[in-house]
Amino acid sequence: MTQQSNVSAPMAVELEGITKRFPGVVANHDVRLSVRQGHVHAIVGENGAGKSTLMKILYGMQRPDEGEIRINGAAVTFRSPADAIAAGIGMVHQHFMLADNLTVLENIILGSEPRSGGAAIDLGRAREKIKRLSDAYGLGVESDMLVEDLGVGARQRVEILKVLYRGARILILDEPTAVLLPQEMDELFANLHRLACEGLTVIFISHKLDEVLSVSDAITVIRRGTTVANVRPKDVTARELAEHMIGSELPSPGARERSVTDTVSLSVRGLTVRSATGRPVVDGVSFDIRKGEVLGIAGVEGNGQTELVEAIMGMRDIEGEIRFGDHDISFWPTLRRRAAGIGYIPEDRHRHGLLLEAPLWENRILGHQTRRPNVKGPWIDRSGARSDTRRIVDTYDVRPADIDVEAAALSGGNQQKLIVGREMSGNPAFLIAAHPTRGVDIGAQAAIWDHLHAARANGLAVLLISADLDELIGLSDTLKVILRGRIVADLDPRTATPEQLGTAMTGAGQTP
Repeated sequence: MTQQSNVSAPMAVELEGITKRFPGVVANHDVRLSVRQGHVHAIVGENGAGKSTLMKILYGMQRPDEGEIRINGAAVTFRSPADAIAAGIGMVHQHFMLADNLTVLENIILGSEPRSGGAAIDLGRAREKIKRLSDAYGLGVESDMLVEDLGVGARQRVEILKVLYRGARILILDEPTAVLLPQEMDELFANLHRLACEGLTVIFISHKLDEVLSVSDAITVIRRGTTVANVRPKDVTARELAEHMIGSELPSPGARERSVTDTVSLSVRGLTVRSATGRPVVDGVSFDIRKGEVLGIAGVEGNGQTELVEAIMGMRDIEGEIRFGDHDISFWPTLRRRAAGIGYIPEDRHRHGLLLEAPLWENRILGHQTRRPNVKGPWIDRSGARSDTRRIVDTYDVRPADIDVEAAALSGGNQQKLIVGREMSGNPAFLIAAHPTRGVDIGAQAAIWDHLHAARANGLAVLLISADLDELIGLSDTLKVILRGRIVADLDPRTATPEQLGTAMTGAGQTP
């Protein structure tokens, strides 16, 4: 928490009576938000509560139907993000918007290139400004590094520096810790503290209430599109904050009841996946997952998890062997693997999980187009798919509960709930769950955990990939760590700590 948590600081942001309607949905209704200069201000709420819409309005991506925005006391009207940037507002999105094949410097100045007469870009002036900002806020960014060579935490610092370079004095961060290790989260919080102490204002959205309580000066709770509470961290507990949000206690992955059998569901032997240049990105990986077992894989993003999952799903060429039950599926096409009973919750829901411009009931069919209730004989069963989509929407509390609305109209967390519901409804024998609760609120997180617990108790085998180390420890029966494409550690989830996992994930515990 910053040292400027006094009530005398002037208001940097004031939103009064903000209302935003979409067809069939009121995303925000009479929302009120006041953020003091030099404060770290958290916004929390369930998926679909209206947090992201509110921040898009503040950043000029959406225009409110009613209400007023005041920046540093002056009423403003934003018609685009360019207007918000000109007013000193910058936004760091949950999904980083960096070009991997460009340097840090090139990413930062893209669209704001300094000129030194004529059309020439003044790289020297840009490099000097980047260094000055990086040093001033302790961001530790090297201008000439390729972004593809940076870890997740470093990429996030580049995103922060990018908005600072454009003169932002008010920073909006959307789920800033979603993919960070514990050590990287501590570093981020230190950076936010430093920014606030220098007079900058930070607004951040998060579902992780312990983080909200540790780093923020003030918290606004939004429920079903309207403000329901404004509290100070010292006056509220995580449980009370959860009750403000959803009316229930803070969930936990819970105590595990061992349900692992002796029957192997999926066996991987000597699995190698190569990049386009021939470099092994998954290097000789072997493991078994038994019925009733959750095998958790921990690793910093970019160490082979994505390629491992895509290899098991038949989306990558491989060396080695993959067996599902009694079958060698090493060269089966993806659809055949799906039809055989492999469920798939992808890490990138937009790329591999949804058709954003299709209605929810059509998204229910994706990957399950050969199985009931989606088909009768060779034909799509529209009525069956629609009926089952209604059941998924009700069971998983997908909002809005309109099966004819496009998937793009749902918040990220509600999109995730739809995908989890679809995959669990297929009664898979084996499930790949890649970041199954990323971006969902605490109520939905608890529900997804309960569904996984119940399915596992009934014999489901699960490969769990997650950046949430507490989730990995809480759900897994077996824990492995992947680093540079290789399994480098096995840990007992009953005794492992997030810090031990983080150390293994970065290779800090390895001897040269």
